[in-house]
Amino acid sequence: MKTDFINNMTHEFKTPVATIMIASESLRDPEISSDGKRVNKLANIIYDENVRLGSHIERVLNIARLEKENLKIERVNVHINSLANAVLESMRLQMDKAEGTLNIDIAADNDLVVGDELHLSNVMFNLVDNAIKYSKGKPEITFRTFNRGNNIVISVADKGMGMTKDQQEKIFDQFYRIPTGNIHNVKGFGLGLSYVNDIVKRLNGKITVKSEKDKGTQFEVTLPLKNASKEVA
Repeated sequence: MKTDFINNMTHEFKTPVATIMIASESLRDPEISSDGKRVNKLANIIYDENVRLGSHIERVLNIARLEKENLKIERVNVHINSLANAVLESMRLQMDKAEGTLNIDIAADNDLVVGDELHLSNVMFNLVDNAIKYSKGKPEITFRTFNRGNNIVISVADKGMGMTKDQQEKIFDQFYRIPTGNIHNVKGFGLGLSYVNDIVKRLNGKITVKSEKDKGTQFEVTLPLKNASKEVA
């Protein structure tokens, strides 16, 4: 598994690099480059993706920290809805390139949690990126936030290739990747969902998956609201 990790880890960088490439190509179009608003939007996307690329590099260099339980997690106020909007805006170029459909329903009335903005954005990036990668043909993805009790739920659903029950039991294991043959766009180093699971647990949340082979997959991340314990009391 570690050999597979070493052989494939560079593919995890493909997503931000691809987005930067699309945005850069767009900036070379004279029609787009003459539109100040579009230039500013694309420049912001390039900046955000570079930040994410840096965080990916940091994550690869610090795998040992994950295992030694000393990964640095900030605990600050984070509004999930606004963070989700920023993540989805950054992923939109990839969705457009894949000719996909992104249905957004950010409906949680209460969205304030105590967490780490960078790691929480990475959680969402990973889930949406997986939904794109494992879709057959044109992706159709539904991203939702809603409240359930004293929690906020982030739901990412696709109509892609789905998983067997056996695969569902293994997907949060480090280095595990769903076998898809040697398809270039779904190569990765099997850290995404292991990392997502680890971050969610450290923030006192939980992640669940429902999936059916050839019909699609839905992930739900449940995080406690900031004042949940006070409300219960």
